Amino acid sequence: MENLTVQVIDGAEFPARGSSEDLSKIMNTDLEGCKKAVMEDCYTIAASLEDSTCYKKRYPLLNARKTASTIGIKAIIKVPRNNEGKPNFLKKNKISYRVVLKIGLIVIAAVAFLLGATAFYYHSTFQRLMKRRACLDVDAIGVGFREFTFQELYEATGGFSKALGRGSSGKVYGGRFRLKDVEIEIAVKKLEQEIEKSQKEFMTELKIIGRTYHKNLVKLLGFCVEKDQHLLVYEFMANGALSKFIFGGENRPNWSQRAEMAIGIAEGLLYLHEECETQIIHCDIKPENVLLDLDYTPKIADFGISKLLNRDQTRTDTDIRGTMGYMAPEWLRFAPVTSKVDVFSFGVMLLEIICGRRHVELSRVEEESEADDLVLSDWVQSCLMSGKLEKVVDYDSDVLADFKRFERMCLVGLWCISTEPILRPSMKKVSQMREGTIEVGFHPCS
Repeated sequence: MENLTVQVIDGAEFPARGSSEDLSKIMNTDLEGCKKAVMEDCYTIAASLEDSTCYKKRYPLLNARKTASTIGIKAIIKVPRNNEGKPNFLKKNKISYRVVLKIGLIVIAAVAFLLGATAFYYHSTFQRLMKRRACLDVDAIGVGFREFTFQELYEATGGFSKALGRGSSGKVYGGRFRLKDVEIEIAVKKLEQEIEKSQKEFMTELKIIGRTYHKNLVKLLGFCVEKDQHLLVYEFMANGALSKFIFGGENRPNWSQRAEMAIGIAEGLLYLHEECETQIIHCDIKPENVLLDLDYTPKIADFGISKLLNRDQTRTDTDIRGTMGYMAPEWLRFAPVTSKVDVFSFGVMLLEIICGRRHVELSRVEEESEADDLVLSDWVQSCLMSGKLEKVVDYDSDVLADFKRFERMCLVGLWCISTEPILRPSMKKVSQMREGTIEVGFHPCS
């Protein structure tokens, strides 16, 4: 340990959380505590410090990144030093230590990408030549794709007997899969519609989706294309859909939880729109498509379905993609679709989350109610214009105690549901508005 030290890099992280790289996480600690934990554990090579949680990593490091979404996160890596506190090769060549570390992060990320791409190519080629699939190591879960056989998934799900839910593209089944001595829970989605895409096109899009990684996206672990079946295998989300947590049951989340969930969903959408390799437009953002893990972290699900299926296969309640109540107006005008359709849907959902109720409550519609609060967005805007926004959450003392934050998030939601796409902010601006980096301002319609 005397020949080692740690280097801290601001705005970077090793994002393989939940994979075999993770050793443990230390809660309620600071930078010095995280550095100490790295130095004192001989099995730890690095760590990511996010807020007050230190995520310890083991060797080898297979992923690293430095993007807009990692601002505020610190990467800590164990490095050798000589008697003067710096590696000998740095001293001899007079190279900036920080520059070399940044180059190291880039190299690690590149190696991770190449390993994933090579693994995928090898297995697809092996299938064509040998007409069977090879099993990947347990370390492949969380790092790259695994190509499952239909029989493996049939057995893992007990013959597809445990249905977790149903979406617009097919049913989802729960199961358990054993790799060597490790058993993991999985969720298997059977795409029920006939896929008209070529095998090559389908695989290409799968690879794009498989290379996405963000803490607020449900991780795609693998796939199966066999016997005219198309199945996607995801990490299991223990606490189900966000809709059940917010709108149903007695244990509804408090204001702080709701606000943090809204922030997490916004960060996931920002990644899909601006930070991943190829822009992905979800096309059906709603509380049912946001799932909660064991720690109640919100994760966007089905974000690749819009790419994998044909245009008319991601429909739900209408002949147009999306779900009534969350669809942007341009769908109905047959106007060009951009990422702003997701912004609109997010705006509707944001108001639902922070207010703790549905945008339109069916019970009120069935009663032919003429109440002012029938449509949530109209009610919020009306209360805002009359200076009585407190009426919306007068039942919640926690929100009233943090009212300025609530008001700012309401304004963001109203901007997002602007009728004209050009008036809606990008998800990057949504984050800046939320953080107070840029002023929100009243919506023109207000």
